[in-house]
Amino acid sequence: MMFTCQVCGSSEASLETVAEVFEVDGRRVLVENIPILVCGQCGEMSFSVDTAEKVRRIVRGETPPAEVTELELYDFA
Repeated sequence: MMFTCQVCGSSEASLETVAEVFEVDGRRVLVENIPILVCGQCGEMSFSVDTAEKVRRIVRGETPPAEVTELELYDFA
């Protein structure tokens, strides 16, 4: 795996997964198990181009959701 951190220039990285919430057209979408590279030196996280494209397709509704669930929303303010 070729990796160069865009922040610190390190070539050390680990492959991990994250969950992210995206807001699209007024709705919130949770995408789990997104593969990311995490820089071993500074912790900067980056997605591959292929991963970013797949996430875009998911949040735009091009694939069916794995699950639909109710979410409680609180306003901290």
